[in-house]
Amino acid sequence: MLKLGVLVSGGGTNLQAILDAVKSGRITNAEVSLVISNNAGAYALERAHMHGIPAMCISPKSYESRDEFHKALLFELQRHQIDLVVLAGFLVAIPPMIVEAYPNKMINIHPSLIPSFCGTGFYGLRVHEGVLNRGVKVTGATVHFVDAGTDTGPIILQKAVEVQEEDTPELLQRRVMEQAEWKILPEAIDLIANGRVKVENGKVRISR
Repeated sequence: MLKLGVLVSGGGTNLQAILDAVKSGRITNAEVSLVISNNAGAYALERAHMHGIPAMCISPKSYESRDEFHKALLFELQRHQIDLVVLAGFLVAIPPMIVEAYPNKMINIHPSLIPSFCGTGFYGLRVHEGVLNRGVKVTGATVHFVDAGTDTGPIILQKAVEVQEEDTPELLQRRVMEQAEWKILPEAIDLIANGRVKVENGKVRISR
């Protein structure tokens, strides 16, 4: 059974999608064993508590240095023997020390079709604002492994979503969540949990 550690900063809708997928059997051989947020007021922590899942806030504000914060985060992941770290709307940069501790064992969901609208500065609504400002007709979401770069790790799954004429950043964000993020994040976890994802030469190979 793959032990998942889900890192969140806000409402936890992607966490809920994972929990629902585990309950319905769309994710097998995996369970959410820990939820960590950098934000004490994140509703995601409440979602975890309602499911009886250990949950905690580890905030950079509680530590004298960023390094101490990173060590505390890594300590909790290792203390709970987490096998796969899932970044589900975690708005804190992951340092090399944690990436190196979880090589090809940490995944992120990004609300665009990487390599478009990704990298430094593209997070949350900013991604969707960028899409609308550019006038592209198709956007989507990407699940990828986390490496030392920003949104540069090997891509596992992508799903396209049509941009509509009347879209605002908020409307587009919601549609990308519903049509892409909440579908491909659980799918990627299930694939990994069942040993069907391999990284070879920096690219993902999925066995069906």
